[in-house]
Amino acid sequence: MRPRRPEPGRRGGALTALSALMLLADDGSAVAQSNSASRELPPVEVSGGEAPGRKTLVASRRTGRPPPAGRRIFVYPATTQAPDARSAGSGAKGEASMASEITVSRDEIDARPISRPGEVLEAVPGLIVTQHSGEGKANQYFLRGYNLDHGTDLAIMVDGVPVNMRTHAHGQGYADLNWLIPETVAAMDVRKGPYFADEGDFASVGSVHIGLIDRTGRVAQVSAGSFGYRRLLGMDSAKLGDGSLLVAGEVGTYNGPWESPDNVRKLNGLVRYSQGTATDGASVTGMAYVNKWSSTDQVPQRAITSGLLDRYGSEDPSDGGNANRFALSGRIAQTDDVGAWKANAYVVKSQLDLFNNFTYFLDDPVLGDQFHQHDDRLMAGANVSRTLNGSFAGLPMQTTFGLQSRYDAIDLALTNTFQRGFRANIRSDKVGEGSVGVYAENTVRWTDWLSTIVGWRGDYYAADVTSLFNAANSGRADAALGSPKFRMVLGPFNQTEFFLGAGYGMHSNDARGATTTEDPADPATRLTPSPLLVRTRGAEVGVRSRIVPGLDTSLSLFILDQDSEILFSGDAGDTSATRASRRYGFEWTNHYRPWSWLDIDADLAMTHARFRGYDSEQAEVYASLAGYPEAQIGNAPGNYIPNAPAMVASAGVTLGEKTGWFGTLRWRYLASSPLTEDNAFRSSATSIFNGRLGYRIDNGWRLQLDVLNLFNTKANQITYAYGSLLKTDTLYNLCTSGAAPAAVCQNGVMDYVLHPVEPLTFRVTVAGTF
Repeated sequence: MRPRRPEPGRRGGALTALSALMLLADDGSAVAQSNSASRELPPVEVSGGEAPGRKTLVASRRTGRPPPAGRRIFVYPATTQAPDARSAGSGAKGEASMASEITVSRDEIDARPISRPGEVLEAVPGLIVTQHSGEGKANQYFLRGYNLDHGTDLAIMVDGVPVNMRTHAHGQGYADLNWLIPETVAAMDVRKGPYFADEGDFASVGSVHIGLIDRTGRVAQVSAGSFGYRRLLGMDSAKLGDGSLLVAGEVGTYNGPWESPDNVRKLNGLVRYSQGTATDGASVTGMAYVNKWSSTDQVPQRAITSGLLDRYGSEDPSDGGNANRFALSGRIAQTDDVGAWKANAYVVKSQLDLFNNFTYFLDDPVLGDQFHQHDDRLMAGANVSRTLNGSFAGLPMQTTFGLQSRYDAIDLALTNTFQRGFRANIRSDKVGEGSVGVYAENTVRWTDWLSTIVGWRGDYYAADVTSLFNAANSGRADAALGSPKFRMVLGPFNQTEFFLGAGYGMHSNDARGATTTEDPADPATRLTPSPLLVRTRGAEVGVRSRIVPGLDTSLSLFILDQDSEILFSGDAGDTSATRASRRYGFEWTNHYRPWSWLDIDADLAMTHARFRGYDSEQAEVYASLAGYPEAQIGNAPGNYIPNAPAMVASAGVTLGEKTGWFGTLRWRYLASSPLTEDNAFRSSATSIFNGRLGYRIDNGWRLQLDVLNLFNTKANQITYAYGSLLKTDTLYNLCTSGAAPAAVCQNGVMDYVLHPVEPLTFRVTVAGTF
């Protein structure tokens, strides 16, 4: 069989609920929550007259008047919110029903120095965002002991539009955020675990819903920095009819410290019309994005140690790519006498071309192993949900029903190339993949201190694959899964709440893997199709407390099982299914704001991640490499999950008011992790500090200096360990002369393969609001 080598970049995986009323505490005082984790509760039953020792809750804004004396009503806090930054038509924010469920505000996001748009997601506790290639490629994500590759098992939505791409040329769940303008982000709603009925594909580990702003002052911003970084940003909004028209655009370039410059050329634009509020409003948004770049991919450590390559050098300078994305979406939300409803629809046209060479001269000892991945798709979808407020045996109750649908029409191609020039076809496919998800969720407030949320979700997927070069790999696949969900909230008790969640989830696999029966590179090799949907199971207990004034602290303990971690190898065109896995660990999150001018946060996440069972196939591979230790090391069977970090930590301090001096110091840490199943290779820990210093004038002008990698740490963005071949390797001569066994030559030299963190970097920004 073909030796398994971990393939880098393809691992398979208008309102912020302000002043939402909490349950009245035992002493009769109302407990308010911070904006970053505010909660909208199910209805609380109150009487028309004022009860001794308790405050009278205001009437729903739908009635416009207080209730008559003696009449009982149910107050639904979602309908009594004051206007805030949540997007028009996005719907009311659900109450936080897990300790790990939070909302990250725009101020928190703006305070973070970032080197690329996707790093806004690092505001999510326990989430690391990195990059192993050029600045037009999707980022790589780490969360809860997962190397989520470019998005597998982390569902990302922007303004209700899914970012993850299924059956993608480069990797399942590919989630590119390079088209996101960070200054247009209003807030991020974060959930973790498969406990939420309205979360479907890719959401088993977590989900991030990014909301966009509806309006802004006139903003002009210019940034310049090290290594050819240049960025121009403009935003403005104006009243138009009953709503607001927002226009934003940016243009950027960047070379990086690489010997072969990235030569990024990016153009990005957004037009948005909105009116009303989050619960009674609507918006229509158009986006356009184009980007071209070269890339310095990861290089083997032996090439740097020997002096063959500089730390910022490239084995194949012709790597790179181009991408474009055009999107149109709309959303609407309304409330009525029995509850609320919301809906959204979208259409996205995107294209990506990637040129990569990860194994150098392993497959082709003369021209090298560069390959071209092409993805051209039209994605369309619509979602609708209905929430009904009522009662059960006199108890407050809320029930939500929803329908989610999506269809992707995809053209895919994989070819061998040399310096981006065509050499040979590997496979080409046309895929039509559709899905329908239905869900229901019921919330009951049993007492002042107990509520339960019971839900169920059903998903049906169907895909048609037409393989243009190999009819045996064409076919149709479909699958359905039902997923029960449960959550429970206890409290508050002295400003402390306890949470329990459990449920089933799923993620889809590449549709080509579900129909492929022959190896595209060797039709004589038979392959077993993989399942279209994979089951996940998880549970979590947590506690959140605000006993200390200004401090929001939470602790969550979780466990997550996956039936199979399945990998579609984009450069090989086939699928290999790894074993079932289990992860368990904890997350400890703290946010402290003792004064208006001081904000402190600190997060720690630790995870134990292992495969389950014995890998007999890997044992056969290991045996076939006997006698060649440079190829055999790292290929022994084991239960370690490659690139699964055992620890992630971050901390930050932000100083300053709305005007005057301000500053930020941030630290993030990614612990050492196994890189092979036998733990023979381990990555080095990465510890990075970023800083910001600036001054705001009360007339709207701002000057700031961002310093990235403040202490010029020599660390790696990402490290892998797999087999490759360089012309300077002793094994290269043995393989080209036919002296080494085929299995050894197919595996190559096992080595660390890394992409370094950029060195000390300065970026200066001048911005004005008019």
